Amino acid sequence: MKYYAVAQIDITDPSWVRAYVKHATELVERHGGRYLARTSNVERIEGQGALRQIYLIIEWPSKEVAQAFYASEAYRPYLESRREGSTGELMLVAGEDINGVARI
Repeated sequence: MKYYAVAQIDITDPSWVRAYVKHATELVERHGGRYLARTSNVERIEGQGALRQIYLIIEWPSKEVAQAFYASEAYRPYLESRREGSTGELMLVAGEDINGVARI
């Protein structure tokens, strides 16, 4: 089953961004992930609260692959720089319909 990493990020110190984007993108792709979105072009349709600066969606072939990437030694320095220079949330979402109606 596919899984999706969904992130909402506010950058507090942009010094890490250039190296992170270059190297993390390569690592994600090498681990079988595929970026579906990395953008600040967001329009709220419902709800309230402050929008984040960056929204990101990565498709992973499985939960295990996503977790292996996140825990990898190669990603660790970029993860640490992102954590130090930003705030936000990162979720791993199962590519499923719990009602069994939608074709996913």
